[in-house]
Amino acid sequence: MQAIYFCGDTHGNFQHVIHAVMSNRPAAVIFLGDLQLKRPLEQELTSILDLTEVWYIHGNHDTDTDKVYDHLFGSSLAKRNLHGRVVEIAGRRVAGLGGVFRGHIWMPPGHKNFLTQKEYVAKSSKDNRWRNGLPRKHYSSIFPGDYHHLAQQKADILVSHEAPSAHPHGFASIDELAQHMQVSKSFHGHHHDRIDYRSHDTRLGFQAFGVGLRGISDIDGNVIVAGELDHEIPWAILNRRR
Repeated sequence: MQAIYFCGDTHGNFQHVIHAVMSNRPAAVIFLGDLQLKRPLEQELTSILDLTEVWYIHGNHDTDTDKVYDHLFGSSLAKRNLHGRVVEIAGRRVAGLGGVFRGHIWMPPGHKNFLTQKEYVAKSSKDNRWRNGLPRKHYSSIFPGDYHHLAQQKADILVSHEAPSAHPHGFASIDELAQHMQVSKSFHGHHHDRIDYRSHDTRLGFQAFGVGLRGISDIDGNVIVAGELDHEIPWAILNRRR
């Protein structure tokens, strides 16, 4: 199988990704959210677009401002957003769940206030809309409809911005999604922690990896680029933090 690199939150810095691709030529790179672009994605990565496939999910900070939103969702690579679908990448079926849980929409295991973006917009006043649609920040909110659509499909790998329940700030709903989809591995960003859950939490039923701030891991969880302030959280500490 060809290599896939999973890239933790970049927050506007992409030089480490460009260098890793030029050096190692993976078949694909997948960003795990919070790209927080300063210019359109295709411009940021122009030097590697002919060397690898670029895929991503969005994070909560990718809707912070109009410009940040447009640089990602309005880029010529917008169709490479994996959110809410399964795509074959380098011979593996990869599912994506971008964004974060927000109580106004749905904070598992709590009540689902709005099932879909369409329902939210229909029940919103015109003053509460952005560009005649959702409030901008809710383009990075997880809606139950997207979650349930994914849960009906099968995949080899799940990439999400939110973490599984093994993380002290993770969610059992991420576990359940991965289990329903029968994935063998999952990768997440968001918390800026590098975590290998494989040998510690067999209850998950899949191998899970957290990728650190501006870090890169391969499909086996090996560190390709250590993240900034990167450290692997020992399992004993994780247990105390939960």
